[in-house]
Amino acid sequence: MGIGIARKCDVVVFIFLIALWQTIATINCHAQDKKLDSFTISFASVSGTRAPLWIAKDLGLFEKYGLDGNLVYIASGVTSVNALLGGSVDIIAASGSSAVGAAARGAPLVIIAGLGHIAYKLIAHPSITTVQGLRGKIIGSSRIGAGTDFALQRLLPRLGLTPGKDVTLLPTGISESDRRLLMLVQGKIDATLGTEDNLLQLAARGMKFSVLADVYEAGVYTTGSDIATSRQLFKQKPRQLKAFLMAISEGIYIGRTQKEQAYRVYRKYLKVDDPKMLESMYKNYLLGSIPARPFPKEEAIQNDIEDLSHSYAHLKGRKAGEFLDISLLKSLEDEGFFKKFYGK
Repeated sequence: MGIGIARKCDVVVFIFLIALWQTIATINCHAQDKKLDSFTISFASVSGTRAPLWIAKDLGLFEKYGLDGNLVYIASGVTSVNALLGGSVDIIAASGSSAVGAAARGAPLVIIAGLGHIAYKLIAHPSITTVQGLRGKIIGSSRIGAGTDFALQRLLPRLGLTPGKDVTLLPTGISESDRRLLMLVQGKIDATLGTEDNLLQLAARGMKFSVLADVYEAGVYTTGSDIATSRQLFKQKPRQLKAFLMAISEGIYIGRTQKEQAYRVYRKYLKVDDPKMLESMYKNYLLGSIPARPFPKEEAIQNDIEDLSHSYAHLKGRKAGEFLDISLLKSLEDEGFFKKFYGK
């Protein structure tokens, strides 16, 4: 009788194990069926402001929040906007002026976040040691209507120079500031906007320049890296967009608190290995211009609107809030998402 009971127990255990195995198999099947949502993100320049995107990509943060994030480099804000409108990309990281300019022409775009301004400085040939020494000279921007062009249009009058009268603004067609500085070396332009990182990079090659002004300190707020998407996608995929914001927000936190991770992405994506350069990028971007919470700077976007209103009359009197929707970021803030990183 004891043997019979033992056999019955064995059967029960066997049945239990089969049921458990089937349950695990079913769970695994569901997990395999649950695919990551494909999202393509473009960035319009290769600069230190892109670090949160690179960190999120390399550390699997997009996957952590349910996205198959694909980063693509499109070297122009205008081209990025066209790719977004054409459905080739879902999100763009470019100057706010690109998104606002397109929206002014009727494009259904909205800015949902920001990765801060580019820490631009007005850099000139070493023979030019004062702002007044720029009179009669050529200053190179990237493209007409691009972020650097607007920044110079705002900066120069503050320095007592009138574009088109005291100085000539030349659209070089080059968005990368280090390449514009090489034009300066070649004598094609006399000054341009560049970064502290550019100066360190070129100083390592024995090149010298004059720094005549700091754009941000002069009160010129630029939209170097705003995050925009289409209004249609915003309505259709708020969960995925929120996941994207969570990924880059965690990327910012990791970049700020884990210096070696910041160094690693700068080595990989910017091909920089000089310790002084890495420290400069870490300090100027992740601890400097990139906000801990990626809210866009309304004042900078308002500047873009005012600049663009000279070309688009119907933009006069418009407010930055009309081109923004920060509801997803506010939702994350209300849910305590940022508190788990920063404690407040």
